[in-house]
Amino acid sequence: MSDSQSKSSPGRFLRSLGPAIVVACVVLGPGSILTSSKVGVTHGYSMIWLLLLAGVLMFGMTALAGRLGVTFEGSLCDELRARLGKPAAIVVGVVLFGIVACFQFSNNIGVLAGLEPFLKDHPAWQTIQVAVLVGLNGVIIGVIFGFKNLYRPIEIIMMVMMGLMLLSFAVNLAFAKPDFGKMLGGLVPRVPGSSFAELLPLFGMVATTFSIGGAFYQGYAVRERGWTTANFKDGLIDSLVGITVLTGITMMIMITSASVLHGKIEPGELKSAADVALQLGPLFGDSAQMLFCQGILAGAFSSFLVNAMIGGTLLSDGLGLGSKLDGIWPKRFTVLALLSGMGVALLMKTTDLSIVNLIIFAQALTVVGGPVLAGSLLYLAFRPDLQGDRRVPGWIKTIGCIGFSVTVVLAIRTIISISGKLSG
Repeated sequence: MSDSQSKSSPGRFLRSLGPAIVVACVVLGPGSILTSSKVGVTHGYSMIWLLLLAGVLMFGMTALAGRLGVTFEGSLCDELRARLGKPAAIVVGVVLFGIVACFQFSNNIGVLAGLEPFLKDHPAWQTIQVAVLVGLNGVIIGVIFGFKNLYRPIEIIMMVMMGLMLLSFAVNLAFAKPDFGKMLGGLVPRVPGSSFAELLPLFGMVATTFSIGGAFYQGYAVRERGWTTANFKDGLIDSLVGITVLTGITMMIMITSASVLHGKIEPGELKSAADVALQLGPLFGDSAQMLFCQGILAGAFSSFLVNAMIGGTLLSDGLGLGSKLDGIWPKRFTVLALLSGMGVALLMKTTDLSIVNLIIFAQALTVVGGPVLAGSLLYLAFRPDLQGDRRVPGWIKTIGCIGFSVTVVLAIRTIISISGKLSG
């Protein structure tokens, strides 16, 4: 019996969950934890409204990609290739893979960040780091080639990771004892400070919550599930729940930092997710700090796996080599993304190699990638041949247009940032 045929509302609800949870897991990585913490430290509770806005945009773009994924006969890159030519599909695949490969190292570092507060003084810490990264990547590569039907187990694993993050950050929020009056005040939109130092964390939070690359993959995840246009409502439920959980966890982290760190430390003191855990340790105690680190580990691991999977799938599809996760080329390119991230992380941890140029290159790819991916979704959404039950609802297209505009603004901000680094 298909999801749409289920007569049980609770049963249908549960069967509707999955693809957007996978998308949320790639977004909730070490970068998201760090940027939301920095926003809480810098702005207190006042930017809750902005996080909610980013969540709405992410929901709309995820719903759009999911709708297109079940509407077209081919994958998103197949449709771009058929309508705009091979170069269009190749650009989408290569750009997204480049972003994934460049930032995959931060997910490797995030795994170590969850262990660092407890093991950094161990005499063999340097060796432990190498062993953890090599072992974890090796296990994941073994899983990728060991499972014949890979997507469904990944969905289940990601739901477990999401549950661990919810538990970890919810307990820390309880320890923080937030001011509910100030939280309600944070729902009122207000203009933040104009200095670059004040705006930078906000741009980072919006960019990591409204992840267009993650949203784009929803168009592939729903196809892995075997959904069709008959599952449109299931897709909306999935997108709403997945992105609500994403936004909720990000908000927990931001409010925790706002409650206990705002006005007490400088935002510049937070350079990694591990720094956030170290700052909370003296206030919350070892047990709560351990729970926070558990959340970091869950976020790093989930983003670690899904990030590489998205890059591998999209590069393979962009090159016309297949879009199914169980295909040989998506698996090979996923492994390539994993090894790239691990290699850079090991070089960074074992040598004095500067990764500044790599970060600048990744940011440059993001400048191109955000508007290209969002624009590709809108191009497909406005195709005149989408009529009747294949038509994309107007409200989804409206949110998509707003989201595209935001990606352009973020791209302009990134160009300014890169220019400053290069001129400096």
